[in-house]
Amino acid sequence: MIPRHLTVVGIPGNRRLTLFAAAARAAGLPEPTVLPWRDLLRGDVRPAPGTLVRVDSPGEDEEVDRLLRGPALGVGYAPTRVEGTAAWYRGVTGALDRLAAAVRATPGAELLGDPAEIAAMFDKRATHRILTAARVPVPAALDQSAGPLLGWADLRERLAAAGLRRVFVKPAHASSASGVLALEFGPHGRLQATTSVELTAGVLHNSLRVRRYRDEREVAAIVDRLAPDGLQVERWIPKAAQHGRAADLRVVVVAGRATHAVVRTSRSPMTNLHLGGARGDLGAAVAAAGPRWPELLAVCERAAACFPHSPMVGVDLLPATGWQRFHVGEVNAFGDLLPGLTGLPGGPAEGLDTHQAQVAALLRRTTTTAPRNDAP
Repeated sequence: MIPRHLTVVGIPGNRRLTLFAAAARAAGLPEPTVLPWRDLLRGDVRPAPGTLVRVDSPGEDEEVDRLLRGPALGVGYAPTRVEGTAAWYRGVTGALDRLAAAVRATPGAELLGDPAEIAAMFDKRATHRILTAARVPVPAALDQSAGPLLGWADLRERLAAAGLRRVFVKPAHASSASGVLALEFGPHGRLQATTSVELTAGVLHNSLRVRRYRDEREVAAIVDRLAPDGLQVERWIPKAAQHGRAADLRVVVVAGRATHAVVRTSRSPMTNLHLGGARGDLGAAVAAAGPRWPELLAVCERAAACFPHSPMVGVDLLPATGWQRFHVGEVNAFGDLLPGLTGLPGGPAEGLDTHQAQVAALLRRTTTTAPRNDAP
């Protein structure tokens, strides 16, 4: 059965939308209608009756980013600015709530995904709590039950009390490693923070170059600027390696099954491909994990099961040294942009890319949930 018409909330013309539309056409579906994020943010929410509404990432568009974050940054707005993620988060979650209300009010329309789950995945603190409660292995987090971190002095004091000397400091609502610091305390008061943040005249900008700060005054300035938006601080897990480079995995889970996996390697603690990371050897990773490879995929599926109403999630899995232990570092609501990557051999998406796999899952779902035509 061919499902109802598709509407995608997205950024017109971007790669994500192009890939999904191509997958829909290849499956014999009509061209999806696009509801631009900028229209959603301006209050123009009018889904067509009977449509299935898919939500895609609000990233990669300066106008959308300005609508979400701009007022929080005042006259200093720039698309590269790191600060303002709390405002961005409020804007995204508010828009998704309005979208859900509009879909509920539209006859026959259905929203694919749950705004509350997307909101949780865009809050690293909430994600960590959810995964912990489900006993999914995650890096230990700095206790903030006494209150959110206020800045560098507060962070340093709490780390010392917890005996933590190597941590990742993450903005609660950022993505793509924006604002993340890999923080290390060495002997004799030495300090190093590895990050893609460029500190210029007291303002934080994203950079494509990973750099190291060793001057505590500069590290303090970065943390003090990030703290008002909220921070998540986690123990640094020593990662497995490939060819002398740190390695982790992005595993895409579609309809509850781990369908795609890519190894990401880097000479820095951040393996993100846009920060100089490179795709590693998946076959070598499978061999290194050996009989624990199915367990690795099962951990990702357990993480995805914490968000049962999300048709797809991308799980960042951190294999420890030796590839025998695993921790979930992130769960991404829009973690499917892996062009050219086909599904795992023997899996439900073998031969399909991440978007084709989602369309196939949607077709299966629509067929199994379709009403009977022979009802009296």
